[in-house]
Amino acid sequence: MTIFRSFPWLELFFTLFCLITLVQLFYYGWFFRRLAFYSPPSKEHSQQHPVSVIICARDEAARLVTHLPGALAQRYPSTHEIMVVNHNSQDETRYLLDEFKKTFKGLHIVNLEHEALGIPGKKYPLSMGIKEAQHEIVLLTDADCIPATEFWIQKMQDAYIDGVEVVLGYSPYKKSPGFLNKIIRFDTFHTALQYFSYALAGYPYMGVGRNLSYKKDVFFRNKGFSALNHVPGGDDDLFINKVATKENTAIVVDPDTFTLSEPKKTFPEWYRQKTRHYTTARYYKPVHKLLLGLYSATHVLFYPLLIVSLFFDWRIALILFGLRSVTQAIIFHKAMRKLGEEDLFPWWWLLDMWMFGYYLIFSTSLWKRPKTWK
Repeated sequence: MTIFRSFPWLELFFTLFCLITLVQLFYYGWFFRRLAFYSPPSKEHSQQHPVSVIICARDEAARLVTHLPGALAQRYPSTHEIMVVNHNSQDETRYLLDEFKKTFKGLHIVNLEHEALGIPGKKYPLSMGIKEAQHEIVLLTDADCIPATEFWIQKMQDAYIDGVEVVLGYSPYKKSPGFLNKIIRFDTFHTALQYFSYALAGYPYMGVGRNLSYKKDVFFRNKGFSALNHVPGGDDDLFINKVATKENTAIVVDPDTFTLSEPKKTFPEWYRQKTRHYTTARYYKPVHKLLLGLYSATHVLFYPLLIVSLFFDWRIALILFGLRSVTQAIIFHKAMRKLGEEDLFPWWWLLDMWMFGYYLIFSTSLWKRPKTWK
C-alpha cells in the first residue's frame, strides 16, 4: 500500500495525456486534413458511362412514392437505367412501381418472390439487382434516400477515370430542429471525415450504401457477397473493406452528388440503427481496425486525462488542449463546408465532448451479433 500511495500517478497520467494528444494531432494532421483541404483532380474531358442505378426495396411504398422520382428525374443524357429490386414486399410496392413504369420507361423492375435462406439483410436482392443490371457501372442508393440534385448520376460516374473501380459518395441526413438531429448529423459527418480521409491516404475501408458506386466486374471477380453471407449487414462497408484499394478507389464530395436521408426521430431508434451498423466493424481488415480503434480510444481518454493533468501542470495541459482545439476547429470548419454541414460548426466543441459518451455507449455494439438487419 505504501508503494501504491507513493507512485507518481499524476505524472503518469500527465505523460499519457501528452502522448494521447500527440496521437490525436497526428490523425488530424496526417489523415483528416486530406479531406479538409481536398481539391478534386482536374480533368480535361468529362465522360458519360452507361450507368445502372440500383435501389432495393422491401415494404417501402410510402418512401418510394416521395423519393423515387428524384432518381427517375435525373438529367443524364447518356445510357442509364433506374432499377428497383422489390424484395418480396407485402405492401403496395409492386402496384406503385407498375404505376411509375407507365410514366418512366427507363424504370427497370425486378420482383423477387422468395427469400434466400441463410443470406440475411440486403445482400440477396442487391446481388440479384447487380446480376440483372444492364451496365458495367452500378450506382447504389436506398429507398429512403433522394438525390440532392438532378446531376447525381452525371457527377458520380464522372469519377471513373482509368483504374478506378470504386467510387465513394456522401449521404447526409436532412436538417431539422433539435439537438438529436445535430448529434445524428455530426456522427454522419465524423464517419465521412474518416472514410474519405483514409481513402485519400490510401487506406479505403468502407462506403455507405446510400451513395456508393462500383463496377460489376469487381463485384463478380470477388464472388459478390459470398464471404459475407454470415453477417446480417456489410453489403456496403464490409464489401468495400474487402475490394477497395489505394489504386482503385475514388471519392466524390460535390454537393450535387449527395443523397439525402430522413434521420431517426428518437434516441432509441437511432441507437438501434447505430448498434446494427457497428456490428460489422469487427470484420474489417486488421490495419483498419487498428487505425479506427486507436483514434477512438485516444478520443475517449482525452477529456478524462485532461482533467487529471490540470492538477499536475495546468499550463502545459491547457496549451496541449488549445493546440488540439485549434487544429480540430480548422479541420472541422473546412471539412464541414465541403460536406454541407457548416451549420454544425458553432457546436463542434460540444459535439466533440459528446463523442466521449458516444464511444462508451456504442462500444458494446462491437460484440453483439444481431439476428436481423432491418
